[in-house]
Amino acid sequence: CKVGGVRRDIDAEKLDEMSNGLNGFRKELADMTNVFMNDSSVKSRLKNVGILSKEDAYADGAVGPVLRASGVASDARMLGYAAYDRLHFTPVVEDGCDCYARCAVRAKEMHASIDIIKEAIQKIPDGPIEVKVTGKPDGEYFARAEQPRGEVVHYVKGNGTRNLVRHRVRTPTITNIPPMVKMLAGCELADVPIIVLSIDPCIGCCER
Repeated sequence: CKVGGVRRDIDAEKLDEMSNGLNGFRKELADMTNVFMNDSSVKSRLKNVGILSKEDAYADGAVGPVLRASGVASDARMLGYAAYDRLHFTPVVEDGCDCYARCAVRAKEMHASIDIIKEAIQKIPDGPIEVKVTGKPDGEYFARAEQPRGEVVHYVKGNGTRNLVRHRVRTPTITNIPPMVKMLAGCELADVPIIVLSIDPCIGCCER
């Protein structure tokens, strides 16, 4: 996805190749996730670790898999931006509220992504390629979108020229830090890296 249409033309043969490739990948993914999620060592290290209740997840502003693993069906794609209003999409939700649940959400979302891509392949419309963006934006705009780590917010402000006055991005990692602090309270020292990694932090997003 890009501003001004798609990045390059994709013919029917290439679309079929992509769809068939996803079928093969789905089987491999199912085998891997089944082994990983049912491994006794994984369960013993992730279950009941880094607890974040549904109430705390909502109150502390958790987003993405962190929020959905605590039983809250919230996903910016439900807003129907881009092509999501034309695709069948249901958020992946778990109610374990722990590191294992957050891992399970991400594993199941990979399968859900395959379904979304395959449906999009069937519904991709004809249209212009690499359309140039024209105009001189004025005013302000606020938009939400879903990234793999959770909801990202973009704020832009124009002044009637080709250049923006301001562009502010709020990344999901920043938003998930307060919930992570709640998870860490009173935990075992050995569980700290597991809990931190369970929010899938982007260090670059925090070093600003």
